[in-house]
Amino acid sequence: MNRHLRKAVLVAAAVTAGLVMTACQNGSDDASSGESGAGAAAVADKASGGKESKESKGSKGSKGSKGSEKSGGVSGSFKNGTVTYLAPYKYIVSVQGKDDQQFLVAEDTEVYGVGTICGEAGAKVDAPCTTDQLEAAVKKDAVSADVEMTNGVATLVTERRAAQQGGSDARDTVVEGVDKGKGVSGTWFGNVSYLAPGKYTVSDLKGVEQQFLLAEDTEIWGYGDICGDSNTDEGGQGGTECTEAELEAAAKKGFGAEVVVSNGIATTIRDDH
Repeated sequence: MNRHLRKAVLVAAAVTAGLVMTACQNGSDDASSGESGAGAAAVADKASGGKESKESKGSKGSKGSKGSEKSGGVSGSFKNGTVTYLAPYKYIVSVQGKDDQQFLVAEDTEVYGVGTICGEAGAKVDAPCTTDQLEAAVKKDAVSADVEMTNGVATLVTERRAAQQGGSDARDTVVEGVDKGKGVSGTWFGNVSYLAPGKYTVSDLKGVEQQFLLAEDTEIWGYGDICGDSNTDEGGQGGTECTEAELEAAAKKGFGAEVVVSNGIATTIRDDH
């Protein structure tokens, strides 16, 4: 009887110990699960914060918004306008009855002048100008001009003649004047300067510049300035026939020459070295 009682006590003790161990193990599991839960929450918070920061950065999207604004910029014609300077490469054109419109200029923006931006006021055709000449002129005072723009960038800026202020759109650029047979003709002795690809100016003794174009059949003779040797004889036989690339390189530095022009196109250019 005592033996059975002792066995029962031992079994009861073993069961009790097992329950205690299970409880302890469950407690440690709960603690570990609590820690892992807290860690997961922290990671989730961090990830959420990173996402929010990225989203907030993305919401600023300055470059993207600028790009979309550029692609969706204003396009159209602004006739009888007044152009004022705003910042480098940035201008405003004001047209009566319309809101002021900002615009940019690019490397391929065509600019034509009739005495204020560049060129001669009394010339029959508009002179091609550079964007630097446009900036210099507009910084001094507002310029009356027509502006064509695409996506907020000017493709053409044309200074208006005094007679155009009444609303006439008649104008002749160099090329248009040539096409209409209104280009200048004559012979000039002066300094030749580069203006744009295929476009040059020659200044007379008074410093008045006359712009002209080149053609495939323009004869270019060098005697040491454009190309060739200064020891050659006068005339086409003695000079060296030069290429347009050599003419362009020399004109960018400037050189004296005799230029024969017909309808705005040079037929013969001879440097006077």
